[in-house]
This record gives sequence, C-alpha cells and structure tokens, in this order.
Amino acid sequence: MRALLAEGAMALAVAPEANLSSGSAAGSLAGPLWWVSECHGVWYSLAVMLPSLAFVGFLAWQARRSFRRLSYGRSHVVVVAYYALLWAVAVLNLLWCFLQAWQCMPDRAFSWNVLSLFTKSGMLFLEVSLIAFLLQGNDASGFESLARTFVISGAVVAADVLLKTIYVFGFGVPLFIDADQGTGGKWGLWILHKLVLTGVYGLIVFMHHSRWRDRLPAKPAYYNYVCAMLLLNGLSLFGCFLVASGAGFGLWLYNLTTVCYHSLYLPLLYVTFLADFFQEEDMLLENVYYSEMKDAGFFDADWD
Repeated sequence: MRALLAEGAMALAVAPEANLSSGSAAGSLAGPLWWVSECHGVWYSLAVMLPSLAFVGFLAWQARRSFRRLSYGRSHVVVVAYYALLWAVAVLNLLWCFLQAWQCMPDRAFSWNVLSLFTKSGMLFLEVSLIAFLLQGNDASGFESLARTFVISGAVVAADVLLKTIYVFGFGVPLFIDADQGTGGKWGLWILHKLVLTGVYGLIVFMHHSRWRDRLPAKPAYYNYVCAMLLLNGLSLFGCFLVASGAGFGLWLYNLTTVCYHSLYLPLLYVTFLADFFQEEDMLLENVYYSEMKDAGFFDADWD
C-alpha cells in the first residue's frame, strides 16, 4: 500500500509530458475539469474555449436574421455556401477547443488527429479562398469572385490534407500533439506551411505599397486583415524555427499563436468579409419592404 502511495505521489510530481499516460487520461475524463488539457493547463484551455464559444453563440443569435438575408433573391449562391462553410468550421473549431484533453490521451490519439485534421483543413480552406479573392483584386466583381477561387482553394487544401495524412498516419509524426515535440520532420513541415502563408501575405502587403496597388481591393479592412495574418504567421514561423533549433521559448510562442488563430481568426474573418454584406442586405430588404408598403398605399395619407 505504501509503495502504491509513493508511486502516486511521484506521478503527480512529474513534468506535463508524463500526463500522456493512460491513467491520467482516464482521470481527465472522469474529473470535473474534463475539458482542461493536461498538456497545457486551465488558462490555455479557457483562452481557446471562451472566444470560440462566444463566436458560435453570436452566429446562433444572428442565425435567423442571417438566413432571412441570405434567402433574399439577390444573395449569391457562393455567399450562402461560404456562410454555411463558416458555420461548419466554427462548430468543428469549437469541438477542437473543448476536446483539448484528447491530445494528452494515447487512446484518443487517432480521434484527436482526425478532428485536428478536419478543423485545420476547414480553416485553411477559408484562409486560402480569401487570399485568392484578394489577389484577384479589382478584376473580380465582389463576392462573386469567390466562385472562381473555390476550385483552387480545394486543390490547395486537398494537397495539404494528403501531405499531413501521410505524415500523421503513415509515418506516425505527432503533428497535432503539442506535448510531443517529435522530430525535425514535424517542425520542418510546420515551417514550410507557415513560410508559404507568410510569403503570400507579405507579397500582398508589398503590392499594397507598390505600383500594383490598384490591382488590390481598395477596402482598408482587407489590408488590416492581411497585416494581422502576416504578423500572426510570422510569429508562428519564428516560433517553429526556435523549436526546431531546440529553444524552449519557441514552443511557448508557437502555442500562443495557435491560441490566437483558433480563438480569433473566425471572428476576424466574419467582421472583415461578411459583416458588411449582411448590413448591405439589411438596407436592401428595408428598401424592398418600404416599396411594397408604398405600393399597398400605406403612405398615401402622408401626401394628403
């Protein structure tokens, strides 16, 4: 009995990496704080969960009005599809945030990898489609240009999913498990991923300050979005370089950018690209309602 107690005390004193044991995993599900990732702790879990939950709650609160606006005949089918995709990715991201404890459980490793693969691929599809939309610039007509980017975005994301699937399920690289720093192959892939995104966002910023500026959409919110994503991916790239070099600070920086991405990216996307569309639809609907009431004679008394 004393030996068992001594072993239990030693298990509580070990580093966070030791929490990957199956006994700790069972305790995580049974305890009152089952949603807390033992690989990161309470504050990390709350930082990714609360903003994601708030955003899904906001979408649910606005759902009736949004569906009414989207059902209006002027709404393009691509905008409807993009809004539906945003909903699907937001729900997946919420599940990813609430099930953080899975990455610390060996018996849940497969489920965590599948959930992470779908969640990150969905967010990447949104990100790539918007990059393609911005690069089309003034040659495209508003949101209708998204129709031409879906095929390109799908091809890019499909290649990304295939590569990550081979890494995770073929070679057993712990690509989505933060507590396991893995080998150089893991961080090499993340460096390549972040390097490409950082380079593309940097190219758009360069175009904004060059003679090709007129080829980009003139809306300032789009430029602010690009600058925010350039900063986020640049910091994440720097963190990956530090981890690959053996610096412990790099993992902290990488985790910080992960929290920011999963908690703030979808709200940023909504505010930048969809909020104005819904406001415009509100004004059009009000004009339609006014015209219908005027045709019905509701305002005839005002002229008498």
